[in-house]
Amino acid sequence: MLQQEIQESLNQQIIREMYSSNLYLSMAAFYASNNLNGFANWMRLQAEEELMHALKIFDYILDRNGKVKLEQIPAPPTSWENPISPFEDSYKHEQLVSSQINEIQDIAFRLKDYPTVSFLNWFADEQVEEEKNTNDILDRLYLAGDSKASLFLIDSSLSSRKAGPKAE
Repeated sequence: MLQQEIQESLNQQIIREMYSSNLYLSMAAFYASNNLNGFANWMRLQAEEELMHALKIFDYILDRNGKVKLEQIPAPPTSWENPISPFEDSYKHEQLVSSQINEIQDIAFRLKDYPTVSFLNWFADEQVEEEKNTNDILDRLYLAGDSKASLFLIDSSLSSRKAGPKAE
């Protein structure tokens, strides 16, 4: 059975992952409304991935005979000033999620809950990839500057992103 402190932290992380999903879905809507469908595709797939992360934690809590407690999910922003702003926010958000995962790992280590430490290693590794992917796109946007042609080339390249494997 999960200790109370780790159970509460994991439940909070479910809400954070669901917020992340809503944030990316909101970003997808922003891009779609601006006819940047490649960006919208990337963000929509990211939203699906974040929801899978929430469900992975949900299942883990239940597997450990814990209690899932779902709370209200804060509303994400719905508008941005330009096509770069959502990726700036996304990169900052992924850094925040990384620190949150690290905090839960610290709690699990302190409580000597090694199954949870092992479980969270997957998320820590995933966050390295999330930060890198987001930062790579952000760097491309910075390089594009005010060039609409470059923006549309990036948009076109992002339209080819396909859904990844299920979070296992």
